[in-house]
Amino acid sequence: MGEHDHRMRKRGKIVLIGFLLVASFFLITEHTAHFLGVLPYLILLACPLMHLFMHHGQGGHQHGHEPGQAPAGSPANPNGRIEGESR
Repeated sequence: MGEHDHRMRKRGKIVLIGFLLVASFFLITEHTAHFLGVLPYLILLACPLMHLFMHHGQGGHQHGHEPGQAPAGSPANPNGRIEGESR
């Protein structure tokens, strides 16, 4: 009886996968026009969302320095190299 149950479960999984494939095919083909109509709005929505979520690791504001001074940890000379550093 154990092998019969195993075969029925395997057959049930195959039928379920086949049904899901057919259903997804018809969903994709019938709703492509709806999706393509919304796509420009999704791209426009992605811009501010990426700006909010992807700029958090770029340093932020430096506090505690005078308005005319460079922030702590930055090179003093304008070419970006630390003095005494080899090229």
